[in-house]
Amino acid sequence: MMGQSHALSGAAAWLASVPLLTHEPLLGSYAVSLTPAQIAGGAVVCAGAAMLPDIDHHKGTISNTLGPITRVLTKAVAKASGGHRQATHSILFAVAMGIASELLATHFVYGWWVLLFLIVALGLRGAGIDFKVRGREVYAETLDALLAAGVVFLLHGVDMRFVGYAVFLGCIAHVAGDCLTPRGCPVFWPVKKRIGVPLIPRTDGKVERWVIAPLLTLAIVVLSLRSALGDRATDWLT
Repeated sequence: MMGQSHALSGAAAWLASVPLLTHEPLLGSYAVSLTPAQIAGGAVVCAGAAMLPDIDHHKGTISNTLGPITRVLTKAVAKASGGHRQATHSILFAVAMGIASELLATHFVYGWWVLLFLIVALGLRGAGIDFKVRGREVYAETLDALLAAGVVFLLHGVDMRFVGYAVFLGCIAHVAGDCLTPRGCPVFWPVKKRIGVPLIPRTDGKVERWVIAPLLTLAIVVLSLRSALGDRATDWLT
């Protein structure tokens, strides 16, 4: 799947999961209480985290998101994980990133801001919100970094000790999306068997452009209304 579809799927996954994550009778002490600002911030984080598994693709679009920083990072991850669509496209990676994010946000907030900056930058690039200056890549990459820093600044006052859920869901949304393509993913890595249900015959093809992306966009709009209006929206949508 393309970056835009992954980012949309992350935001949709977060908004869809909010009623579950806040349901204390079901989750008990693991439930979280979310303000409107936290719900919005979680959507941004989850959309960006839905790009994280592709940090193993050193020739992909996101490898140039932050210039040499992401180029070196993607090459290192690709080498360590075995290449594109290997270890990072698994449940284990999603769990590890979720736990790491939660620990950073809870115990080392400055480290979390660094990770948040990377997540936001990847999410913006994946969604196509970036600067394209032909022949002046350094200038474009600098502007992209400043844009991501601006978003992080807007989010810095939001209590994000719930981000483990958002990052985990974003990574899982990415893996689920790629499992809809013919190549599939090693979901249970280190078991290398790939799982795939090829409903999307071609990346960036007609199905993804005219079916998947519009459905995800519609889902985000409907779920955002539900989150914003609460029980009234739920009754109306039902």
